[in-house]
Amino acid sequence: MGKLEAAMRLIADDRSSRRRLFAGGILVGVATGSVIAFFREALKLSEDLRPYLVAFLREAGLPGLLGWALLLVLAAWLLSRIVAFEPMSTGSGIPQVKGILLGEMRMRWLRVLMAKVFGGILAIGLGMSLGREGPSVQIGACVGQGISELRNKPRTVERLYLTAGAGAGLAAAFNAPLAGVIFCLEELAKSFSPLVLMATIAATLSATVVTQIVFGGAPVFHFPVFPVLPLESLWLMVLLGILIGVLGILFNRGLFAALDLYGRFPFTGLARPLVPLLVGMGLMFFVPQVLGGGNRLVDLLVEQPFLWPTLLLFLVLKYFYTMLCFGSGVPGGIFLPMLVLGAIGGALFAAFVGAFHLAPPEYAANFIVFGMAGYFAAVVRSPVTGSILVMEMTGSFQHLLALIFVSLAAYLTADFLKGEPVYDALLLRSLRRERQIAQRLSRHRAVAEFVVGVGSALDGALVREIPWPKDSLLVNVRRGESEMVPRGDLRLSAGDFLYVLIEDRDIAALQAAAEPEKGDT
Repeated sequence: MGKLEAAMRLIADDRSSRRRLFAGGILVGVATGSVIAFFREALKLSEDLRPYLVAFLREAGLPGLLGWALLLVLAAWLLSRIVAFEPMSTGSGIPQVKGILLGEMRMRWLRVLMAKVFGGILAIGLGMSLGREGPSVQIGACVGQGISELRNKPRTVERLYLTAGAGAGLAAAFNAPLAGVIFCLEELAKSFSPLVLMATIAATLSATVVTQIVFGGAPVFHFPVFPVLPLESLWLMVLLGILIGVLGILFNRGLFAALDLYGRFPFTGLARPLVPLLVGMGLMFFVPQVLGGGNRLVDLLVEQPFLWPTLLLFLVLKYFYTMLCFGSGVPGGIFLPMLVLGAIGGALFAAFVGAFHLAPPEYAANFIVFGMAGYFAAVVRSPVTGSILVMEMTGSFQHLLALIFVSLAAYLTADFLKGEPVYDALLLRSLRRERQIAQRLSRHRAVAEFVVGVGSALDGALVREIPWPKDSLLVNVRRGESEMVPRGDLRLSAGDFLYVLIEDRDIAALQAAAEPEKGDT
């Protein structure tokens, strides 16, 4: 009962326990920031060396090309072995973190950590169009889970550490602590839980401090100061949001089509990563801008104007190469490539606006920035996180109004076209088609936190009327600053925080009952 008693003290507003949780968040953040700093530095080094590699291969001729092709075959074999060694290291990692928090998955944190770091360095470092940010989220979650297990913490604290580590991973990858916090609340926890908030703020701030010591405090994208779009031009933001929303829907559908195509591919193992690696070898000589995550391409879009045919070429090649790389299942995410595609879409819109003299050319950088936020909102369906993330990444804090306009327009466009949040859809695919990866839990129990949503099945219901999962126990209800006795005649209200002793495998069902009903206004 020791761990259960510790969890109960935590939710009972024991101040010393909460201080320990804050201190634990700092520990998780420092450890996550250190691992992500190594991860980022290795990827930066590989990107810096790529132009020298191209120059060397041009001079070496056919023997050099054959030698490099053989090295890519070796790299493909290593990537296939890494995925076989730890299947949960495949892809972005964010769907896996969501699955763990929903009680649908468990991960062996040390194996996943090793596979994700070294597999990500190998795949992204060799130019595959994948991002470091999704892997950074899973790496942070691994660190959080590992620290919890090493300190013998209860599973309630483990979930908090894991969430805090995920936010710290995003903050360290993007140098964006506020976005890391909002991502945890909006996308992972899906509630503004004070416990999650406390641990996550401590972790994201400390992780950002570590990475800023290594890389400095400059934003990830090197944008100059650009003017604020006047109010009379905000209607253009709606048009941009609609365009980006359509592009976001195409991104999601292309992603799932690529996964289906690889599922029908006659070869497995070595062939999956080898195909995109060889394609990348060709792109490296002709259009190297579309290789890797693509943050330098965004800087390039701002520094110099491109004609619309060149922008369209970038968009098409980056789109299809990202699909090809992600479908292969190697460690690597879609976070940064997604933002880059949004930036290219914004640059195309700027070219259109300039051609018809709808806005002065000095506003071109605005459309690039807003395109990134809108693309994130359309694909991930988290407009608040997207807006704050882009602000922190670009240092453009004075453009919040326009960012929200574009994000909401893109979000509503994607919703109208019946698009699904990409990470939720990827999680469902994993649970439905790859049960060997999404391992169903046996009887693991923890005190889990739920928030009653407006119009949900729990909103207005008496405790005794709720069909609680078998062997679960409602142990506490917090309403504002007050604790309610969880008796059978207690009527729950929207905004109540419920603390339930529950089996991990039942968390998803109760979470669904607590969330607002679809279509509720």
